[in-house]
Amino acid sequence: MNEQVSVGIDVATAGVRAFAVRGGSVLATASASLPAPVRAGDGRSEQDPSAWWPAVGSVLNEVTAALPGRGAEVSAVAIAATSGTIVGVDAAGEPVTPALMYDDRRGADYNAKAVELGAERWRKLGSGVSPTAALGRIAWLAEHTEAVAVRHTPEMIAAKLTGHPVAADWSHALKSGYDPLAEEWPAEVFAGLGVPDGMLPPVVAPTRVLGEISVPVAGLPAGCLVVAGMTDGCAGQLAAGAVEPGRFVGILGTTYVLKGVTESLVPDPTGVMYSHRHPDGWWLPGGASNTGGESVSDSPRLAELDAAAAARGPAEAVAFPLRRKGERFPFAHGDAAGFVLGDPVDEVELHRARLEGVAFLERLALDHLRRLGVPVREPLLAAGGGSKSPLWTQIRATVSGLGLRVAPQAETGYGAALLAAAGYTPGGLSAVCAGMPAGSLIEPVAGEAAAMLVSYQRFCRELRDRGWIDDELFTVAARCCG
Repeated sequence: MNEQVSVGIDVATAGVRAFAVRGGSVLATASASLPAPVRAGDGRSEQDPSAWWPAVGSVLNEVTAALPGRGAEVSAVAIAATSGTIVGVDAAGEPVTPALMYDDRRGADYNAKAVELGAERWRKLGSGVSPTAALGRIAWLAEHTEAVAVRHTPEMIAAKLTGHPVAADWSHALKSGYDPLAEEWPAEVFAGLGVPDGMLPPVVAPTRVLGEISVPVAGLPAGCLVVAGMTDGCAGQLAAGAVEPGRFVGILGTTYVLKGVTESLVPDPTGVMYSHRHPDGWWLPGGASNTGGESVSDSPRLAELDAAAAARGPAEAVAFPLRRKGERFPFAHGDAAGFVLGDPVDEVELHRARLEGVAFLERLALDHLRRLGVPVREPLLAAGGGSKSPLWTQIRATVSGLGLRVAPQAETGYGAALLAAAGYTPGGLSAVCAGMPAGSLIEPVAGEAAAMLVSYQRFCRELRDRGWIDDELFTVAARCCG
């Protein structure tokens, strides 16, 4: 990896973090909080965009002050933020509306109309338009505010750094309706929604240089490049090491997310996966479940239960540990609900069954990839808080039949720093990531595989019998178990 220093900025909902990285190693980090979004029953979800820059400036000053050269050695910076957060601005690029957050629903009716207006385009992309897509919020801003343009969070921050307006990257623009296959805004859709052409920013590929800092700002030196980043989810995927075709990462946080890289676009007829565009032109398919770490997070005795469950071995009971109504990946069904097959003998078996249930969901997601013809290279990468549990990672490896390599650094800000470095490194992102440190490898436990695959088959059969997965996916899952 290049020995210059790059800085990645992660603008999340609750706060901002910055990472200074050189040669794959984190040199310094800093964080600052943001005011909580204001949410209301009418679907509003807003944040004050004027709070973003002071928080970003604070973390940049802190992280650069911790470097040996006090920031003089920083060559590039890139920004990652929540997907789908937008703000209406005036002709000078200053906010004239609150930031409409990724979960704001005021654009739902416009999004429903956009589904029809762009039906052929969405079919080619193999994706749809969700009720909370930023596309509809752009139309809402056009009709209800004085905004003359819209910007995503990174463009607001990058403009402060460069002193001039910058393009959006095609990752942050995706949920605003940008077509990464045709590499254009869907003009027919926005025209049908009454959105003027001038409201939309130009779009470039991530890792493209947007400009440079002309005078020192927030600890960054003049001449420092400002590089197009990606959304928080994509940046986290890259940080985990899923950078080249065939590489996938299972991110086990509050919920489970599977993301990876394919050489070409793989449309998903079921609609449970959608694809971002890789900076090098490949594709980044992924999906997010409603099941995950929250299934076990309410116990204060997790370490004790893990130890007892490890000694116990595979559970007789089979659990689908969904805590809320409805599932969205690897199958979509609004009435899906958690269940337990059999009677766990005690708390330990129930805990083990829940851990296995999330692993079954991951295996089903991998089987969904298989039915779409998507190759997955071994090892499967693992990230997120749940991957810190050795037992859970071991179970996931055994159920999937794949070795799992736990990513040592899967932070969004770290991924943004890699994107920044790709802006000045010959060979781009692949060259930057070639020297990333590798994490520990967890192999399947051969003696437990047969029992857990029997439970996986029971799990899949129950999902099919309830009408939540189709016969094709069930058949693929059963065949792979054989």
